[in-house]
Amino acid sequence: MNLLFIGFAYLCIGYLLGSLSFATIISRLLKLPDPRSYGSGNPGATNVLRSGNKIAALLTLILDALKAYLPILLAKHMGVDTLGFVALGLGAFIGHIWPIFYKFEGGKGVATAAGALLGFDTTLGGSCLVVWLLVALITRYSSLAALCAALSAPALTYWRFGSVTVTMTVTAMCAILLWRHVPNFRKLLAGKESKIGKSE
Repeated sequence: MNLLFIGFAYLCIGYLLGSLSFATIISRLLKLPDPRSYGSGNPGATNVLRSGNKIAALLTLILDALKAYLPILLAKHMGVDTLGFVALGLGAFIGHIWPIFYKFEGGKGVATAAGALLGFDTTLGGSCLVVWLLVALITRYSSLAALCAALSAPALTYWRFGSVTVTMTVTAMCAILLWRHVPNFRKLLAGKESKIGKSE
């Protein structure tokens, strides 16, 4: 019971941190349009890039990843066990998608998931990032890159951890991420998906 309570506490902390929508915060600070009002309507780095402001998009990408990565890194430094830091990452990911501070209307979770995976294990996160980058550079489709990275993540997680619990947690994150991208996959199949940096 104690372990479950501690895990839930870390999940809640991660959720609150994940609920910080940096796409919206950065856009407001730089006096840009709200990312929920143009393009895909998604408050994430790819959509912020459609505003034409590359710095805003880069800051959004970095901060959305760091809000998962840094708490996990700190937790590991403090000696928090695997259950605790995995719960932190899961919470941050859920918070990004359903942020309590923004009426539960959040992004698709790619950058935050990447930050969480890097926090879990550098090799794991790095491997998934390589998959994403290769597909994104070749095709220029962020959604297709996310699909390939998400499909590879569970197997890479089991390879690095050998833990069913951690692998199932990452699998759940990937399933949610893929579900959030269903409209993009439909556009891909129809040949209507926008490429990275292009307006819709």
